[in-house]
Formats: sequence, structure tokens, C-alpha cells
Amino acid sequence: MPTYSYRCAACGHAFDQYQSFTDDTLTVCPSCNQADLRKVFNSIGVTFNGSGFYRTDSRSASTSSVSAGSNSSTSGASPSAPAAAPAAPAAASTPSAS
Repeated sequence: MPTYSYRCAACGHAFDQYQSFTDDTLTVCPSCNQADLRKVFNSIGVTFNGSGFYRTDSRSASTSSVSAGSNSSTSGASPSAPAAAPAAPAAASTPSAS
């Protein structure tokens, strides 16, 4: 059941009330018994979760394949760097052979 906030215009009494969607709106203040009770409407925080709500989800397949191709070219450059690293242990094994 939803919670509705009410405030009396006459005395300023504010409270929350659990009500069904089909229940009538309260009109009489429980504090001062006057008919100046009004619903208080607040902004509601909304979050959209799931696919389709992010900038990357709306891109076409051709754009994502282009970005994948650019990632593979950068990853192709990184294997050349580790290839230089095994050369150093080979040099270290040479002095131990002497």
C-alpha cells in the first residue's frame, strides 16, 4: 500500500497515512478537526536500471566493432613489450654457465 503525506492548512499538523489506491482522500485534520487537510506531493527519486538506459547500450553494432578493433590494435602492441622481457633472463643464464 502506498504512503501519502498530509498537512493541515489550519494548524500545520503533518503526518503520513497508509492508504489503498481506492480509499478516499482524507479531508479532516486529526489534530484540530478542521477540513483543511491537503495531500503533500514530493518529488520522487527514480532510477532506471537495466539495458537501454546507458549511453553505451544505444550504440549500433558497427560502432562497437570499431571500438573492439581499436582495442585489439592496442593489445597487439602490448605482447611486443613482454617479448623483450624474456631476453633479460637469457642474459642472466649466460654468466651462470661460465
